[in-house]
Amino acid sequence: MILEFLAVIVAGFGGGGTAMILRRLSGRRLPEWLTPMGVACGMLAMVVYLEYSWAPRYEAGLPPDVTVVSKNQHVSWMRPWTYAFPLTNRIIAVDNRIRQGNTRNPDLVLTGVILQERWALTMGFQSMFDCANARRADLTEATVLDELGVPVAAEWYALSPDDRFLTTACEGGAHGGHVEEG
Repeated sequence: MILEFLAVIVAGFGGGGTAMILRRLSGRRLPEWLTPMGVACGMLAMVVYLEYSWAPRYEAGLPPDVTVVSKNQHVSWMRPWTYAFPLTNRIIAVDNRIRQGNTRNPDLVLTGVILQERWALTMGFQSMFDCANARRADLTEATVLDELGVPVAAEWYALSPDDRFLTTACEGGAHGGHVEEG
């Protein structure tokens, strides 16, 4: 966050400096308000760039087995340009680096889920996906599995069979390990 703040300050100096140079080259025929306007335009342009580029920069830094499955698009009256170009403020990714199948119930897959929001800490947890019934349950440390590897007393969330969250977890690759009953 501090680096982005410094980038905005530097962009302000750049915009103001450019305006001052233009005024000098014009023999001071350009109005004086051009300099503070240059500062404001430079800072605003940098803020807009940083807001729109954080999601692609975050996604580019993810390992190959981590797949972004959802991006929350946001519009705001305080940022009128978001009505034309919605801003991504949250990302959900499936982490198939820890993907594990179940030897007793092959329809169940355990994988990681990563939630990333702009200006927030990354949150991760594990989810059990029931690929045959198109549903998922989020797991905690207190989750107990029955003899078939199904979470006991878990809250299952129904998903569409073509939901990218479900398909990414269920088709995540054959390199995962196996979940044993707990």
